[in-house]
Amino acid sequence: MSFAALDLAFVWAALIAFAVFAYVMLDGFDLGVGILFAMTREDEERDAMMASIAPVWDGNQTWLVLGGGGLLAAFPLAYAIVMPALYGPIVVMVLALIFRGVAFKFRVRSPRARGAWDAGFAAGSIVATLAQGVVLGALVQGLRVENRAFVGGPFDWLSAFVVITALALLVAYALLGATWLVMKTSGALQARMRALAKAAAVGTLFAIAAVSLLTPWLHPTYFDRWFGRPQVYFVMIVPALVALCGLVLLRALARAAETTPFLAAQALFALCFAGLGVSFYPHIVPPGLTIAEAAAPRASLSFLLVGALLLLPLVLGYTAHSYWTFRGKVTARDVGY
Repeated sequence: MSFAALDLAFVWAALIAFAVFAYVMLDGFDLGVGILFAMTREDEERDAMMASIAPVWDGNQTWLVLGGGGLLAAFPLAYAIVMPALYGPIVVMVLALIFRGVAFKFRVRSPRARGAWDAGFAAGSIVATLAQGVVLGALVQGLRVENRAFVGGPFDWLSAFVVITALALLVAYALLGATWLVMKTSGALQARMRALAKAAAVGTLFAIAAVSLLTPWLHPTYFDRWFGRPQVYFVMIVPALVALCGLVLLRALARAAETTPFLAAQALFALCFAGLGVSFYPHIVPPGLTIAEAAAPRASLSFLLVGALLLLPLVLGYTAHSYWTFRGKVTARDVGY
C-alpha cells in the first residue's frame, strides 16, 4: 500500500490510542503505588515503594503528553469539544500530577516534613486517578455536541456512571501498583502487597463487570455494537478473555507468583481498552463525532506523521532501556533520587 493510499485519520487515531494505552499501562502502576502509600505507615517500606518507581515514573508520563498533544494536532475539532466539556476534571488531574511530582522530590530532600510530603504524594495520586476516571467515564457517557461544538454545562459529566467509573479506576490502579510491588520487593512488604493485590483483584473484576454491564445501556450504538448480530459472536471474546485473565491473576496470587500477577493485571487493562475500542469505533467523541469528521487536513496529518515516526522509536527505546537497566528487586537503600 502506498503512503498516499493510507487512511491517515485512522493511523493517527491508532497512534493516539496507543499513547493513551501506554500511559495507562505504565503510569497506572506508579499512580497505584501512590494510592497504596495511604495504606503503608513504615518509612522504610515507603522508601522501598518509592525506589521501585523512581527510575521510570518521569518517563511514564511522556505518553500522556504525546496523547494530549497528538489529539490537539491531529484532531483539533475533538480537542475543541473535549476541553470545554471536561475542563474541570482535566485541570484537577494536571494539578494533582504536578503536586504529586513535587511531593515525590521533596520527601527525600526535606526529612522534617516527610510525613506531609508522603501524604501529599498519596493525595495527589488518588486525586489524579479519580480525575482520570471522571474523564474516561464522561467520554464513554457521551458529550452533548451540536454544530460541531460542545453545548453542555460545566458539570454535564457528573453522573452515577462517571462516579462508578472513577472508583473502578482507583481500585484498578491500586491493583497495578500492588502487583508491581509484589514483583519488585520482598519480605514483609511483598507479603502485605500480595494481600492487598488479592483484595484489589476481586474489586477490579467486580468493577469491570459493573461498568461493562452499564455501558451498553448508555447509547443505542453501544448496545448494538455489543449485542447485535453477527458482531456479538466476535465481541464476546473480550469478556471471555477478561474472565480468563482474572482467573490467572487470582491463581498466580494464591501461588505466591511474583511476575505473573503484574502481567495478568496489565492484560486485564489491555482487554478493557479493547472493549472501549469496540464501543467507540468509529467515533472519537461519542456518540456523534467520528474520527474522519474530527481529523485535521491530510497535509497536516502527513507532516505530523513524519515527526511521529521519528519520535516514537526513540521514546520506545528509551522506555525499554530504562526498565531493563533498573530491573530486579529494590530495597529502602535504593531510595536516593
